Amino acid sequence: MIRIMLVCLMLAATAGAVVAYGDPGRIARARDQVAKMLQHHSLEPAPAVQIARGQAGEFALHARINGVKAPMVIDTGATSVVLTFETAKAIGVPIEMLEYNVDVETVGGHTKAARLTLDRLAVGGLVERSVPALVVPRGQMKTNLLGMSFLNRLESWGVQSDKLMLNGYPDVSRGPKRQRAASN
Repeated sequence: MIRIMLVCLMLAATAGAVVAYGDPGRIARARDQVAKMLQHHSLEPAPAVQIARGQAGEFALHARINGVKAPMVIDTGATSVVLTFETAKAIGVPIEMLEYNVDVETVGGHTKAARLTLDRLAVGGLVERSVPALVVPRGQMKTNLLGMSFLNRLESWGVQSDKLMLNGYPDVSRGPKRQRAASN
């Protein structure tokens, strides 16, 4: 949400400069001032995570879903984060309330899944809230998938050599970072 507000602020400031000044030099200076303001308020560098390729060619990791550690495999072919029945139960999903009404194709074939929203999904320093996900019935999958409903929220991701790089957006919500004094 903050990212959207920042983009809107930048667009509004630039549009205001165009209307108010009409002078390309002044517009460029206004744009630079807005960029400096955004950099000044940027607290921490953008979080990034590197995941090494496994022996079978997969990118496996341990995420935290609603605070519970869960093994996952990156799957760019999955439109959503997909959880096994067992993981959903472990993170406190009310299993008996799920409606399995979404058609999905898995490695094991066709099945139905239930929609839910994860309060918090963290991969290293990358934390996303309200992440859409699916849960498959017991025995339909052996591992959780970190799909596009998480990856699309990142600033960028890609493979470099045998590492998957996940890059988040900088956190601009907390104000300027302050230096801490070292203590002995």
